[in-house]
Amino acid sequence: MVDAAVNAVVGFPKCGGGTIARRIAIAISVGVGSTAMFAACSVFRGAQPTAPLPASSAPVVESSQSKNPVVGIASWYGPGFDRRPTSSGKIYNQEELTAASNVFPLGSRVMVTNLSNGRAVEVAVTDHGPFKKGRKIDLSHNAARVIGMVGDGTAPVRIDLISKPAGSREVGTPPRYFVQLGSFSQRQNADRLRESLAASFTDVRVDRLDAGKLSYYRVRMGAFATREQAETRASDTARFGLPIVIVSE
Repeated sequence: MVDAAVNAVVGFPKCGGGTIARRIAIAISVGVGSTAMFAACSVFRGAQPTAPLPASSAPVVESSQSKNPVVGIASWYGPGFDRRPTSSGKIYNQEELTAASNVFPLGSRVMVTNLSNGRAVEVAVTDHGPFKKGRKIDLSHNAARVIGMVGDGTAPVRIDLISKPAGSREVGTPPRYFVQLGSFSQRQNADRLRESLAASFTDVRVDRLDAGKLSYYRVRMGAFATREQAETRASDTARFGLPIVIVSE
């Protein structure tokens, strides 16, 4: 979303004989990388990220949680997911040292130790998962190779938190969901959009994201405890004709 888009925030413009609220096609999926666009007078179009979200850009804080490691079963994923967007917006590369986890917030760095052989690997958490009961982390193919669990598919592991983004959820708590309505390089444009929406929603705010030497200002609503709650809010907001993204963190 470019900064100029803030000028078309409010109202119910006519389009092809009907209002946007009646004509808009809604398609939502969780995560920046696998999100959808609510576009005025158009069918579903895959959304493009409105700002880069490099995993290393967020401030990190050293955590004492490493004194309380998570022990459980690790699996790995690769074929079928390679080159697809992750929940963090990063394109998954099965040969990078990354992982998916619902235990640790996106952007965390963790040390995973295979309890069967003592081999360890440090990975960045870039995605949500695994979704099979009892599993704590899904490693990339390369990370699984490093700790010698590719052949077996799963392994008992110890997971120690090295760092996590400042302000992120606590380890072990469920992911949070946000409805994002725009990302701007100029704070004043983000503030204008927030003010326009504040008349209808009380939880609109501007979050700053530092990406290297650049800063982006994201207009968001939430957090929501479940994806369903975020989808309901996104549907309510669709009438404004804005590009809506559901973000999980």
